[in-house]
Amino acid sequence: MRIRHLALACATGLACTGIHAAQAQPQPQVRTQARTQAPQPTVAANILPPASADIAAEELPQARIQAALADYQRWLGELDARHGAAGLATAVVIDDKVVFEHTQGYANAATQAPVTPATVFRLASLSKAFATAATGIEVDHGKLGWDTKLADVLPYFKLKDVQATEQATVADILGQRVGLPHNTYDNLLEDDVPYDELVRKLDEVDNTCAPGLCYGYQNVAFSLIGDVLFARTGNFFDKLVDRDIFKPLQMQTASYGRSALESSKSWARPHHAGRNHGWIPFEPKEAYYRVAPAAGVNASIRDMELWLIAQMGGRQDVLPTALLDVLHAPGVATPTEVRATPWRHARLSNASYALGWRVYTYSGETLFFHAGAVAGYRTMIGFFPKYHAGVVTLWNSSGAMPSGLMPMVFDDLLGLPHVDWAGVESATPARSAPAKARPARKARKHPQH
Repeated sequence: MRIRHLALACATGLACTGIHAAQAQPQPQVRTQARTQAPQPTVAANILPPASADIAAEELPQARIQAALADYQRWLGELDARHGAAGLATAVVIDDKVVFEHTQGYANAATQAPVTPATVFRLASLSKAFATAATGIEVDHGKLGWDTKLADVLPYFKLKDVQATEQATVADILGQRVGLPHNTYDNLLEDDVPYDELVRKLDEVDNTCAPGLCYGYQNVAFSLIGDVLFARTGNFFDKLVDRDIFKPLQMQTASYGRSALESSKSWARPHHAGRNHGWIPFEPKEAYYRVAPAAGVNASIRDMELWLIAQMGGRQDVLPTALLDVLHAPGVATPTEVRATPWRHARLSNASYALGWRVYTYSGETLFFHAGAVAGYRTMIGFFPKYHAGVVTLWNSSGAMPSGLMPMVFDDLLGLPHVDWAGVESATPARSAPAKARPARKARKHPQH
């Protein structure tokens, strides 16, 4: 197990250099109201969280940060003791500094190769934010617009409803509001039906609404953006992301595809549960690599630290505020998200989808969030723009226990009542928040049960 506390590193005399600080002349963190070519929200703005441009910055108390990181270290130790994941890597970023980095467990349980900060994981649906960012860069270059009609670029794009075919835009597919049922054709993708065949069968599916009017999460339809970008730029999608995002952010181990994953110096094998709390590695599944914009990225925790800094505005040379505010602007309401898990049910009052990001109101605070899952891998990322604070976690097994840790860290950072959402302090995870609020918890020497 490796752990780093770069928390308040400069103040304690530790080095704040290398990739643990924002790279290459970070720009001032001034948010503006300007938005160019922004896709228009499709629901009343007053019932959705604001984009980050409308949020006044505020610093978290340093004592609260330190207590939260100490708690997180302890909870991760409990997770390890309970065999909650085969291997895991996580980081906390505040004000463009990595204040906490931790790895534990195995990249390959069969060989006992450890997870390190450079171990590469599949990101699953965290890949979507890379696709939307790459699209935004090309929008800024004038290659296309958020309102570009898919049918004007892709002759084979057809929905069952002719009018819907004519209306659907780039923003609709990237904002999960193209009007198809949730996860259209994911089952066939998992049965190894080729992507090219599936996108030509979209007109066989009944539309749930007109484009832009309702939420329906997609992987196949979302990945049409790769076809659009190739048609408008002449470059393959993965090459655009590598050129415009991976290289300038110095995400040195980030890549696309199974071959690239398996060529990494250290890469996390997927695992399923075995006997006696053990984990058994298996071969990565190919299916979702076929929809690269939706689920094709591989990256290490070190890569994701840099990505989180950029998404929070720390790399204006790569992702300027005007673009980030477009990517993070709520576009369509997702009310079922509020009830999806116990922590969401307790903490969320609003939920929507932006462009490759979910936008939550988390105990009154705006949270940009996304999660991902493919066979043997789980991922989560989230940050509070008001506090310039975020967390990212990657693990290489199907167990859900680690997913409860991130909201526990969020609760600590916000000074909310403690709830054991992950079940690391008791026999089972909490199913709801406490009936009555109590003062913010101090770090305890012994976990409560």
